[in-house]
Amino acid sequence: MSTELLVEIRNHIACVTLSRPQALNSLSYGMVIELTQLLHKWENDDSIHAVLVRGAGEKAFCAGGDIRYIYDSFKADKTEHLQFFCDEYQLDHYIHRYPKPYIALMDGIVMGGGVGISQGAQFRIVTDRTRMAMPETAIGLFPDVGASYFLSRLEGPLGIYLGITGASIKAPDILYVGLGDLYLDTYSVVALDDRLNDMVWTEDHDRDIEMALNTLASEPVTAPTLEPLADAIDLHFSEPTLSGIIASLKNESRTEFTDWATQTLADFAKRSPLLMAVTLEQLHRGKRMSLADCFRMELNLVHACFDQGDFIEGIRALIVDKDQRPRWSPPTLAEVTQSDIDEFFVPRWTPREHPLRALL
Repeated sequence: MSTELLVEIRNHIACVTLSRPQALNSLSYGMVIELTQLLHKWENDDSIHAVLVRGAGEKAFCAGGDIRYIYDSFKADKTEHLQFFCDEYQLDHYIHRYPKPYIALMDGIVMGGGVGISQGAQFRIVTDRTRMAMPETAIGLFPDVGASYFLSRLEGPLGIYLGITGASIKAPDILYVGLGDLYLDTYSVVALDDRLNDMVWTEDHDRDIEMALNTLASEPVTAPTLEPLADAIDLHFSEPTLSGIIASLKNESRTEFTDWATQTLADFAKRSPLLMAVTLEQLHRGKRMSLADCFRMELNLVHACFDQGDFIEGIRALIVDKDQRPRWSPPTLAEVTQSDIDEFFVPRWTPREHPLRALL
C-alpha cells in the first residue's frame, strides 16, 4: 500500500485518509487506482460495513486531480493523462453505485476531483472549513467528474451558475444547493471518530450510520449567501446562451444585485470563453442523461479539450508558469462559434468501443 492513502479498520469501518497534504490531497493516478481496488475489496468483505474518506491535515479534503502530472504527461507525448481521466471517472461512477455506506468528510478545500469522490457518497458531511468549487473553466476545462449529472440537477440554474463561474461556496450554501447532506461543527468533527468507534451495529448498516451522524449534526450558524441571490441567478443564468447570460448580467440595475453582477462579469473575463460555452451546453445536455452517459460524454469532452488546447494553456498560465495570462483560443466570446462548441460533442467512439461502455 502506498503512503498516499492511509487505511485503518475500526469497528467494521474502513477509514481512508488521502495523504498528500503538501498538495492539498490532490489525487494522483496511483491514488485513483488504489482507492478503486480498496473499494472493490471491501465491497466483497462482510466484515466491512461502511467506508469513511477524509483528507490529511487541516486545509483540504481534496483539491482536485494532479493537474501538473496531467500537464507533464501531455507535454511528454504520453497517454497516461488520458487513462487518468478514464480511471478517475470509473471510480467516481463506482462511488455513486457503491452498495455499502460511503461517508465523505469534506473538511477543508473540496474542488474538482475531490468533488468527484464525494458527490456519490451516501453521507456528504460539510464543516466550518469546507470550501467547495468546480473551478475548471479557469484552466480551460469544464466541470467534470460527474458534474454533468449532479450540477444539472440542482434547482433552477444554480448548477449552471456554479459550473460556469467556478464560484467557491461554504457549508451553508453547500447544504442550500444540495451538494451536502449534513453539517458538523468543529467539536463534532473531533468527536466523529469516537462516535463511530462506539457505534453498535444492527442489520441495517445505512440506518446505523445515519443515526450516529445525526447525533452529531447541527445547523450552520451563518445563513446561505446564495439564497438572497436566487432571483438574480434564476433570471440571468436561465438564459439559453452564454452571450445571453452576459447581456442579462450587464443589464442588471437592481441595487442589491449590481455589485454581484459586476463581479460575476469580471470573473467571466478570466475564463476560457469557449469552455464556458461548452460547459453551458454540457449541463443542458446532462440534465437529460443518465449518470453513466454523463461520464461517457465527459470523457469525450476531455479528449476534445486536449485537442483544442485551452486546457493545457490554462494549466501553463495558472499552475506551471503562473503568469496568470492564459492565451485562450479564441480569445473572446464574440469569436466563439456554434460549430466550435459542437465539435466538442462529436462522438469519438461508437457505443461498443467507448472506454466507459461498461458503466450502467
